[in-house]
Amino acid sequence: MPSSDSDPYPHSKPPDSHVDESDSDLDIDLEELDPQATDKNHHQQSGQPHYSRNSSEQRPPSSIALRNLRMGGLRRGAKRNGYGELGRSRDGNDEDADALLRHDDANHGRHSAGSAAHDEDAGLLSEHGGGGRMRTSSGRRRRSFASDGLRNISMKLPSFMSGNSGDQSNHNEEQEQEEDDPSSSRLVAVGSSQSTRFPPNIISNAKYTAWSFLPVTLYNEFSFFFNMYFLLVALSQAIPALRIGYLSTYVAPLAFVLFITLAKEAYDDIERRRRDNEANSEEYTVLHFEDPGASLGINRPRRKMKSSHTRKGSKRLGVEVETDRLSDIQEEEEQAEGQGLRQLPASYVSEISKKSKDLKVGDVLKLTKGHRVPADVIILKCLAHESAANKETEEDVPAKEEVLLLDHIEDDDAGEGSSKNAEASRENDNNGGGGSSSGETFIRTDQLDGETDWKLRLASPLSQKLGTEELVRLRVTGGKPDKRVNEFVGTLELLPSRQDVTSGASYSPREGDDVKAAPLSIDNTAWANTVIASNATTLAVIVYTGRQTRSALSTSPSRSKTGLLEYEINSLTKILCFLTLFLSIVLVALQGFSTAKGNVWYVKIMRFLVLFSTIVPISLRVNLDLGKSVYSWFIQRDPGIPGAVVRTSTIPEDLGRIEYLLSDKTGTLTQNEMEMKKIHVGTVSYANEAMDEVATYVKQGFNLSSSASSASLALATPSSTYSAANVGATRTRREIGSRVRDVVLALALCHNVTPTSEEDENGQTVNSYQASSPDEIAIVKWTESVGLRLSHRDRNNIVLESAETGRPVVKVRILDIFPFTSEGKRMGIIVQFYEKLQPGNPSLGSSEIWFYQKGADTVMSSIVAANDWLDEETANMAREGLRTLVVGRKRLSLKEYQEFSAKYHEASLAISGREANMQAVVSQYLEHNLELLGVTGVEDKLQKDVKPSLELLRNAGIKIWMLTGDKVETARCVAVSSKLVARGQYIHTIAKLRRKDGAQDNLDLLRSKTDSCLLIDGESLAMYLTHFRREFISVAVLLPTVVACRCSPTQKAEVAKLIKEYTKKRVCCIGDGGNDVSMIQAADVGVGIVGKEGRQASLAADFSIEQFHHLTKLLVWHGRNSYKRSAKLAQFVIHRGLIIAVCQTMYSIALKFEPEGLYKDWLMVGYATVYTAMPVLSLVLDKDVDEDLANLYPELYKELTSGSSLSYRTFFVWVFVSIYQGCLIQGLSQVLTGVDGPRMLAVSYTVLVLNELLMVAIEITTWHWVMVVSIVGTFLMYIVSIPFLGGYFDLQFVLTLGFLWRVAAIAAISLIPTYAAKVIRRTMKPPSYRKVQGI
Repeated sequence: MPSSDSDPYPHSKPPDSHVDESDSDLDIDLEELDPQATDKNHHQQSGQPHYSRNSSEQRPPSSIALRNLRMGGLRRGAKRNGYGELGRSRDGNDEDADALLRHDDANHGRHSAGSAAHDEDAGLLSEHGGGGRMRTSSGRRRRSFASDGLRNISMKLPSFMSGNSGDQSNHNEEQEQEEDDPSSSRLVAVGSSQSTRFPPNIISNAKYTAWSFLPVTLYNEFSFFFNMYFLLVALSQAIPALRIGYLSTYVAPLAFVLFITLAKEAYDDIERRRRDNEANSEEYTVLHFEDPGASLGINRPRRKMKSSHTRKGSKRLGVEVETDRLSDIQEEEEQAEGQGLRQLPASYVSEISKKSKDLKVGDVLKLTKGHRVPADVIILKCLAHESAANKETEEDVPAKEEVLLLDHIEDDDAGEGSSKNAEASRENDNNGGGGSSSGETFIRTDQLDGETDWKLRLASPLSQKLGTEELVRLRVTGGKPDKRVNEFVGTLELLPSRQDVTSGASYSPREGDDVKAAPLSIDNTAWANTVIASNATTLAVIVYTGRQTRSALSTSPSRSKTGLLEYEINSLTKILCFLTLFLSIVLVALQGFSTAKGNVWYVKIMRFLVLFSTIVPISLRVNLDLGKSVYSWFIQRDPGIPGAVVRTSTIPEDLGRIEYLLSDKTGTLTQNEMEMKKIHVGTVSYANEAMDEVATYVKQGFNLSSSASSASLALATPSSTYSAANVGATRTRREIGSRVRDVVLALALCHNVTPTSEEDENGQTVNSYQASSPDEIAIVKWTESVGLRLSHRDRNNIVLESAETGRPVVKVRILDIFPFTSEGKRMGIIVQFYEKLQPGNPSLGSSEIWFYQKGADTVMSSIVAANDWLDEETANMAREGLRTLVVGRKRLSLKEYQEFSAKYHEASLAISGREANMQAVVSQYLEHNLELLGVTGVEDKLQKDVKPSLELLRNAGIKIWMLTGDKVETARCVAVSSKLVARGQYIHTIAKLRRKDGAQDNLDLLRSKTDSCLLIDGESLAMYLTHFRREFISVAVLLPTVVACRCSPTQKAEVAKLIKEYTKKRVCCIGDGGNDVSMIQAADVGVGIVGKEGRQASLAADFSIEQFHHLTKLLVWHGRNSYKRSAKLAQFVIHRGLIIAVCQTMYSIALKFEPEGLYKDWLMVGYATVYTAMPVLSLVLDKDVDEDLANLYPELYKELTSGSSLSYRTFFVWVFVSIYQGCLIQGLSQVLTGVDGPRMLAVSYTVLVLNELLMVAIEITTWHWVMVVSIVGTFLMYIVSIPFLGGYFDLQFVLTLGFLWRVAAIAAISLIPTYAAKVIRRTMKPPSYRKVQGI
């Protein structure tokens, strides 16, 4: 088959020039003159349904010339192909379709000449999923422009005058676009520009816009009390009566704080935008539809023209190409009708590349395996994979090409087609879920809803059977944007022309128009952030973009997060402010509330407030913000957490305060990779290396003779395998061998897996499997590993071959399939075994018929025959966290099967209670006394080091909840296997709860068993969140573990908010998918894992990591250090400001309560910056324990959650220390050198600076070289700067011995008692970290 890679969408070209001109005007087919006669003849010959036009279109007017008569007949003979039988060699599609569907002679096309739909036409669309067909009263199809002209010349004028060219039309539409109304449904023109302006397809996790940045950030800053306090203090300096020193002394620190904070917020947001831009710049292939009529300047109804790809099959099908006759007719027609009137396709298709952010509603995407879907789309076509098609036999090529190479079928069949046609297409499709003419593809939705099972999606038959260049004639009607990911209702319409589609709601069918419609449901959709899992090429049209996608609507907008430490410091600041006001009033009261001129009491209070403003230190924000930046730097450069990114640098301290961890399952705790770990066959269990023994039994059991000819190769059946065991083995081994072979055969047949093949990077063909459930794939891969490979599957047959020899050993005919449902929890299949390889299906009575079934032990235990080992073994596997499936079988006689089949068919026709009736028939005839074959155990592989990580976090006092969109059984198994649920711990399950009284009973039971684990599904959770919010959360927070499954993204976020509101504790949420974004943003701390399929969760999170086990280091180590360091830093900065305020108070008292400043201008600014800033900031490098101890004793983390490092107790201790030291330093300075003057100022200020440097040294637990450099360097800097402080100090006195002894004595009296008290307290009541250090 020639490759089509160079031009996947070839244009449908007009006929070429011709060489042979052997035709004459006398060659008139009798069938064309009397279609009715040939219709009858045709029905007798072919036996196929035939569709004829009404009489008004069957005969041309009598006045038409002979050439026109012939041409019109040929046109009608090809329906809308344009050149009838003569054009078939160019367009090729008819003979392909005929060969595929009818296998008739090459002249069949003329037998259907001029035909339209009979009455049975109306029922065809419903066979493909419903829908309707709308026709005008005349019942005629659209006619070609030329034939319209031949029938009635007056029809030409409106057609010429109806509008501009396609390009001009599109241009006008862009100019006249209306704003989208999100509350209304929408019309989407496929492949064309829209008449409505929809939001851009942009992912945005940014918190601010250019306009909102300043207002929002300033509001956030001044919502903190101490920022507002400093703003008022700074503004007060504009009043001359309140001014103390330079205005810049108060304004500059505030401006600096705001600048640092705003710059950090801006940097974080710019980084978010940069990462968003990476996602928005992802390239996608988009089909570009050019209007072929644009160059001709004619706006007329579009004609569909077949793709040239199907020409390949024409010679194989025996079609004789008659280019000479066609050439002659074409030339005559062009001369008569004028240039540009030949038939054209609705569009010419080409591929262009677009960035994700440039995608628009209406764009048709070309998606292949592994592609993330960038917006909400409707699937139009699924095209079989090239490599799979190349393996087809030559006879199948035409059928395959029709879909693979974007070929088209006739308009009458588009979207409708007979059921026989569809069935023929399915029969010829051996690629299964890999994408096929049936329009099937699989998608992975774990990034959207957390479910691990793949979802089957279908293209509408209306678009699947339509040529790619005709897709522009489709219009999608969809509902308003909605967050419900499991619901969609829409309509797909096929209109006569592209212009009709782009006219929007103003279009109304004209006389002769043929409009077809088909319904759209959730099965036809793929929402944003899902991933194409099939090997097919999928063509899909975008219907919702950007913020209107399902995933975006389920996501709450980004919000600014503030750490708990910030709120605690804010409350302490209020206390300090009250202390400042109290002190100011007391000092004024002691002087007396005088109102003398120039000495008004309230002015004095205001001046005192300004003087004591250092009590509420503005440098506190600067130091904390710089500290946060240092912590973020440490996290991002920690080699133990490669790839870690801090996206919100304002809350690293909260990592040390987490009490609740809400985790996703799929991709977070698990890898979503299943592996068959154990199989039990009643008397013996196989696992790990013992699987080799299983392979030996399988090899013996299916070791058939290969001496027979290929035409009569014997195949294995359940009966024949018994005799194939090793003759020399003991009876016990023969029995075990038979059991093993039976269970392996059952597992190889009872599933919905389809084998596919694809090419890897090296061009090698690789076999893989596709199914909706990864469990089934794991089991089929296991059967291959033990020797029985699934080589082929279609709707009718399954072929198993030996993995060693590649020889087919088992072939079965599929009679019935009973798919897995969440209610039934089991799936079954009835098969008939072939006894030898033969064409066609065996008769029902000629070979064995077996019913196989597998399912959950809870339902299968009552279906299989009585036994004494099933419950015990399933319990053992469940304790290991394995997902168990019980396998059974039953042989059916021909009479039993026929009786069942009749009853089942009868039940399937019931109008009411159909599902229940069908299940009742299955239960009555099949599901009882099944032979129990064995139990399988499948493991959902956990992420690296998940078990020890969860154990460590639990020991750290963190309560772990697992919130997943997956099934109840899956969630239970993972909870057990990950050790989230302790061995032997009671699991209380609440599922499908619909009654309020039952909800209350469950809560009462849980209150009495607070050591149990709660397993609850989404439906029951919705009941509690609606009616019993407080009662539910009050019980749930007492439990050590809660597992919620079948959760929607909104429910996850609501649970996080509820825990926060009720407990007032810090909540951390971690996830990897788009369905976790809402939960992550609702949490106090959101952690995103960079998933295999997308980075949406990590982009929206505050912290991004690559593995779940990195979370332990993030919390236990970095969280601990961040919180402990910030707590120490905050209290020290408060101490630094408070001590200078106490000195000011002592000075004011000595001046008889006058509000005069003690340290003015540079002394005040220098004290807070140059002389103390670096040593105080170096405290962010302090650590009380090393990393190994923090991991060894996670209980140390539990202490942090109580907030003891920064509490009212520790705060008032520091206040007391500040008052003590401030009183001594200023009091003794005044006593030893006098109350006022530069000498007292020199002694007081020098002792103050020295005291702060030594206090930093006393507070340090673990020394770092930066600390030593900063303390020593700052002291030397102060010494060097003293000569420049002559305006404040008495420099002569500074050089004397009297200055030195005064400084030394005051500093000793200030520091020694403080240090001694600390040593005594540590000795009497050592902190926990001292105990584990053995000190």
